[in-house]
Amino acid sequence: MYTIGEMVRQFKISRSTLLYYDKIGLLSPSARSEANYRLYTEQDKARMTRISLFKEAGLPLEQITELLAEQNCRTEAILEQRLGQLNNEISKLRSQQQLIVKLLGQQHLLHTSKVMNKDQWVAILRACGMSDDDMKRWHIAFEQAMPQAHQDFLESLGIDSEQIKVIRAFK
Repeated sequence: MYTIGEMVRQFKISRSTLLYYDKIGLLSPSARSEANYRLYTEQDKARMTRISLFKEAGLPLEQITELLAEQNCRTEAILEQRLGQLNNEISKLRSQQQLIVKLLGQQHLLHTSKVMNKDQWVAILRACGMSDDDMKRWHIAFEQAMPQAHQDFLESLGIDSEQIKVIRAFK
């Protein structure tokens, strides 16, 4: 059995968070001590591990509650929805990052930030000995293997949508 203090320390959450989880029925202690203190079992600890993982993935508590329901068949759908949200957020953040570098007008920031543009990428490929035909074959293979990731990669380089269409249409 684990006390509230042990759970708080192990999962690096506040006592009030654990009490709130009890209040909303997300994680209730399985037992009470003689002094009426909350006690958590291994099963409770395993449930808290899953709660922590889902929280780390950015899921709201109501979805976590749904995911932990005994006969839940929507786990995959909920996680796929969250993945889609994250992909959209990442795309928006990359666009904002590129815009800020552009607004600052300081190209040296491209070397200190996690932004890479098309010219930098092409220079790296050329330094590796790739020709235009090699790069075209690389894009074709990328598109065939992972079309959405290819789209995202091209967007991350700051390539405009018309040029992306051309690149993705390579045959």
